[in-house]
Amino acid sequence: MTTNAIQQPLEAQARPATVVSPARAFYWAVRRELCESRSIYLAPLGVGALFLLGYVVSAVPLPQKMRAGMALGPMKHHEALMTPYDIAAGLMMITMMIVGTFYCLDALYGERRDRSILFWKSLPVSDTTTVLAKASIPFVALPFLAFAVGVLTQLVVLLLSGSGLGGSGQSVASLWTQLSFPRMAVLLFYHMLMMHVLWHAPFYAWFLLVGAWVRRSPFVWGFLVPIALCFLEKIVFNTTHFLDMIRYRLNGNGMDVLLTQAHFVIDPMTQMTPLRYLSSPGLWIGLAFTAVFIAAAVQLRRFRGPM
Repeated sequence: MTTNAIQQPLEAQARPATVVSPARAFYWAVRRELCESRSIYLAPLGVGALFLLGYVVSAVPLPQKMRAGMALGPMKHHEALMTPYDIAAGLMMITMMIVGTFYCLDALYGERRDRSILFWKSLPVSDTTTVLAKASIPFVALPFLAFAVGVLTQLVVLLLSGSGLGGSGQSVASLWTQLSFPRMAVLLFYHMLMMHVLWHAPFYAWFLLVGAWVRRSPFVWGFLVPIALCFLEKIVFNTTHFLDMIRYRLNGNGMDVLLTQAHFVIDPMTQMTPLRYLSSPGLWIGLAFTAVFIAAAVQLRRFRGPM
């Protein structure tokens, strides 16, 4: 009896540990990032709330503005209708870029700074899974959150505009006929995905790499290295190819292959050109650099310790 009682605990200790599937490990790694980085959803919500507050204040003379816009002609009237929706979309895009930049710079740097990397490395989660989970925030989670908040903000603006016009005795027909809200939402999602995720992907991957590399001031190094390369190229070769490449990706010049744009990005009259965009060499060159930067970040996290 005694021998059997001792043998059973020994056999239990000899059992292999439970293997966590890569998909489950990735899921919990993403949940960890969402729980630890509250700015991912607080920033878009705060910007949307501030915009709605400003719109409510400015919407008091809305009926008079509508009458004045109709007197200026159909094009000016259409632009006046589209302006608040385009501003709301633009604010969400800018917020997504700022939050994504700061998140990427701190994602791998912060765990080395506070030495929590020692705890996370003790878990059965590979460096590849961890880095890909962190990369999924600016590439997937943040764009979807910004899109959802942006559409909700635009919907509230539409309802406030319609109620304001209806309350003043004016017809809301012009508002609903000129604004195709479902198409505006599709255009906003298309623009965020193609431009602010795929087109800007090399920047986010570079900032992740910097966070895994430097020992201090990742924000400074993230911008100092590209600026130094621009000056070095100008001094040595008297050219500005690297600077032109950065400008090309930052200035939204990919818009020429992304869509045939009207005055506003989310204008219902804007036509999407996904095939022309997906066949653009600039897109695939940028994605190749993205893959290289992320692979380098994985290797750096594997060998870098706490600071």
